[in-house]
Amino acid sequence: MFVGEQPGDQEDRQGKPFVGPAGRLLDRALADAGIDPSDAYVTNAVKHFKFTRAEPRKRRIHKAPSLREMTACGPWLAAELALVEPELIVLLGATAGKALLGSGFKVTQVRGTVLEEEIHGRPERLLPTVHPSSVLRADDRDAAYQGLVTDLEVAARILK
Repeated sequence: MFVGEQPGDQEDRQGKPFVGPAGRLLDRALADAGIDPSDAYVTNAVKHFKFTRAEPRKRRIHKAPSLREMTACGPWLAAELALVEPELIVLLGATAGKALLGSGFKVTQVRGTVLEEEIHGRPERLLPTVHPSSVLRADDRDAAYQGLVTDLEVAARILK
């Protein structure tokens, strides 16, 4: 199970997670890491698209969700976890981590490391990594992409 932040503009318009540029990058990274994207359940911690507009009629600009919004969407994420019963939860970015592990979570401190935590009354294995959109914004996209793939290779080894 892969948990991202919140829908982006394209995801909000299409009603599906990870169908925009970050989703295409995630699919490529999964394939490069040896994970079949069709075997993955993908969702977001926050279920609505929070945005601002620089100018009227311009594209919608992502705005980070608040702790209150993460908490409000928690029951939906808990229900998904209960239904999917994942072997591993890959946390894509800080928001996903904070939604499941609390506000003190820092992806940079634990990325690529398997954590074992009780989540909603069930023992879970979690693997934090960066969100694919951060790769798209990185100064050195090749290095950032390779870091994401390396983290996903940890997931591939666990799932074999």
